[in-house]
Amino acid sequence: MKKLRMIVAALLVCGVQFSASAQVLDGVEAPAGAVVYSLPSTTIALKVTAEHEAYQAGPYAMYAQKYLGIDVRQGSGDFYTIKSIEMVPYVEADPKVSAAVNLQGSKAAPANFLSLCSQGLVVLSDGYAGKPAAWRFGSGVDAQDFLAGSASNIDITTTTLYKTVMGAEGIEKVPVKQTQTVEKSLEKKAEETAELIFKLRQKRVDIITGDTDATFSGEAMAATLAEIQRLEDEYMSMFIGKSVKDEQTMVFDVVPDASKQKHMYIAFRLSDVHGLLPANNMQGRPFVLELVADGEPIAPTAVSEAALATKGRVAYRKPVTVVAKVMDGQKVLMQARVPVYQLGKIMSFPLDVTLR
Repeated sequence: MKKLRMIVAALLVCGVQFSASAQVLDGVEAPAGAVVYSLPSTTIALKVTAEHEAYQAGPYAMYAQKYLGIDVRQGSGDFYTIKSIEMVPYVEADPKVSAAVNLQGSKAAPANFLSLCSQGLVVLSDGYAGKPAAWRFGSGVDAQDFLAGSASNIDITTTTLYKTVMGAEGIEKVPVKQTQTVEKSLEKKAEETAELIFKLRQKRVDIITGDTDATFSGEAMAATLAEIQRLEDEYMSMFIGKSVKDEQTMVFDVVPDASKQKHMYIAFRLSDVHGLLPANNMQGRPFVLELVADGEPIAPTAVSEAALATKGRVAYRKPVTVVAKVMDGQKVLMQARVPVYQLGKIMSFPLDVTLR
C-alpha cells in the first residue's frame, strides 16, 4: 500500500498531462505513464498437523491374549493420523488479470483508486502474503528398547531314557533320567513375564492394604509404589509394545481456478509411510477441498469481457462467498464460509466520481 501511495504521489508531482482513464490489459501493453495493478485472487491455505506414531510391537505380542487377556497390535511400523486442520484464506495478486489506470486529469481519481485498494478490491502486481511450510520428524522406537526381563533365558529339562540290563528274569528295560540345559521358548518367557506382572500387582495391593511384613509410610510408600509401577510398565511393554509420538505440520495452498466448472481440488495427501504429502504425490490417499456456492452462483467474468465492459473505468473484483469443505472420502472434516475473488464478478468504478 505504501508503494502504491508513492507511485500515485509521484504521478501527481510530475504533473504529466493525461486524462483520467483505465483499462483491463487483455494481452496488450500498458499505456505510458499508467499505474499497472492486478485484480485480487484468493488462495486457501490449509495448515495441517498430523500425528506420527513410530510403533514397535512387543516380542510377546502374540501371547498377550493368552496370558494377559488383552488384544494388542502385532505389527510394527509408522502410523499417521490427521490431528488438526486450520483453514486460512489470504489474498494475493492474480497474475492472469492485469489492468492499467492513469490517475491524471481528475482530483477524485487518486482518492477513488486508493479507496478501492484499501478495501482489497484491487492489489499491486507484486502483492503476496503466502505462508511457509515445514517438516518435522521425530525419532523412532528400536527393538532394543525392551527390557530383557528378569526371567532366565535357559531352562532345565529332564528326559527319561531306557537302557536294557540282564536281570534274574532275563533282559529288562530300566528307566534312566537325563538332565540337560536348553534355551527357553518364546512362549515360556512370555508366560513367566506374565506371572511377574501379576506378582507385582499383588504386591502393590498388599502394600496398599497393609497386608505385608514390611512397614511403608510417607515417601517410602510412594517410592516403592512408583518402582513397582515402573517395573510393571516395562514388563507390560513386552506384550503391548512401545511407541514414540510426534507431530508433523505442513501448509498446503489451493488456488481456485475460475475456468473450472466443478470446484473440487486435491489439497494434500496422507501416507502411512511418508506422512503428509503434496497433492501431486500419488503415494498417499487424497484429501479434497470442495467449494460450493453459498447463495450467489459461481459465475466469474471472463477477462476478454471485462476488457470491453470496463474500458475507461477502474476494474475491480467482487468476491463470491462459497462454503469450503475439507473431505476425507465422504467424511467432512471441516467447513467454513470463504470469500473467493477470482470466482466473482469483475466490476468497474468511474474514476471521476467525487464521493462525499
